[in-house]
Amino acid sequence: MMSMRPVLEIFASDGFTLWPTAELGPYGDLALDGRLTSDEVGTAVWRLADCNDVEPDPGQAEGRGPRPADPLGAFLHALSTEPHPYAPGGLVVADSATGAVFRPGCCNGLEDWREWLNVTDGSGTAWFGHDPDARAECVGRVVRLTQDAEGDEGPVVELPVDELRRLLAGVERDLRDFLALAAGWAERQLPGHAAAVTAALARALDLDPAPDLKPPS
Repeated sequence: MMSMRPVLEIFASDGFTLWPTAELGPYGDLALDGRLTSDEVGTAVWRLADCNDVEPDPGQAEGRGPRPADPLGAFLHALSTEPHPYAPGGLVVADSATGAVFRPGCCNGLEDWREWLNVTDGSGTAWFGHDPDARAECVGRVVRLTQDAEGDEGPVVELPVDELRRLLAGVERDLRDFLALAAGWAERQLPGHAAAVTAALARALDLDPAPDLKPPS
């Protein structure tokens, strides 16, 4: 059986105190969906804010406004004002029958998850990071996922094109469920920044935020 999960690349949030986060290992993946705990949502928002917390280019700085003086506003400023936030991670595909797993390579991001549609309905091929060079390629009615297209070793996962479409629809549901969950979390934890943070998360996940976001039941 094939599965596909949207994951965020996570590091330990040691020393972070602006809101509660989960106790996770020093490095790993956090699957995003509507079943996360409140502290896991906090970890995801921390990671996204942290990896986007860089000074903008001089040409962009004026339009994004000055960094607030308070610690919370300062930490959230870059994420909230970044037009195209980076979300380190991607989509992980696993074949339970063979044990093969296809993972995104370095520098891949969830903000580009829709590039998978190029495989099913576009050019028929897409790359998902490097070291290893993860590639997806449509060969007839089968999609071949090669973990390291530049090497001779590494797992290869194959699945029908229609199965990939079904899995991608599930990924979008998971991301939307996470966004709804995070919107409710932000209302409780970041009431003065909830709208801006929710909109930033939607940009980071390449989703259109709905005005009536509700957590999944």
